[in-house]
Amino acid sequence: MTVTDLSSRPGPPALVLVAHGSRDPRALSTVRALMDRVRARRPGLPVHLGHIELNEPLLPGTLAALGRAEAVLVPLLLGRGHHVKRDIPAMAAAAGARTLVAAPLGPHPLLADTLHARLREAGWRPRPASAVVLAAAGSRDPDARADTDRMAGLLAARLRVPVLAAYASAALPTVPEAITALRARGRHHIALASYFTAPGRFATECAAHAPWLASAPLGAHEAMAELVLHRYQRARGTPVTAAA
Repeated sequence: MTVTDLSSRPGPPALVLVAHGSRDPRALSTVRALMDRVRARRPGLPVHLGHIELNEPLLPGTLAALGRAEAVLVPLLLGRGHHVKRDIPAMAAAAGARTLVAAPLGPHPLLADTLHARLREAGWRPRPASAVVLAAAGSRDPDARADTDRMAGLLAARLRVPVLAAYASAALPTVPEAITALRARGRHHIALASYFTAPGRFATECAAHAPWLASAPLGAHEAMAELVLHRYQRARGTPVTAAA
């Protein structure tokens, strides 16, 4: 891969979107669409992409191209799991660029905005005895699970219906278990909110269990671009208007 030196660019620190990576080609196109939205909101801000695995460009290559420039790494991840705590900081420390690592995207009220919008696009309307399963990837890290539970609480406050977090792997309950639990509470109209940044295997598998409707992943929604810039600004210590 050809590496272009970007270190001579003037202006604010570069924003590096850090995506997990996926074998699903829709994931990369979704992340690139989100990059376009971020650039449209902040013309002149250098915005780059680096993946943790599976897709090019990989994060070490992106950081190498930045040389000694300043950069803020914004993880396109939804909680404080292994990648956020260990992998991304290790890659940043090994690079020549001067980096700051922002907090993961979630939990945050702007994600509740996006989840609500995606549910409405899928046909969600409040109905008697309705509820939502917030389907997430899953992690063995208790902080990651706590973040997902907090996000479920934010979405429940927005929708004013019960929201139960469930996981595709590594944590319980599973999506079918969450659906069963909600039915036992008398909830018969159960929607699935896809708490994934982009399409992929886990999102597809979780959606297949939806008894009523399933939303699309978070994707390149305008609120996602706003949240990316919010995390960038907070990492820099600059004033922001969005809630923490």
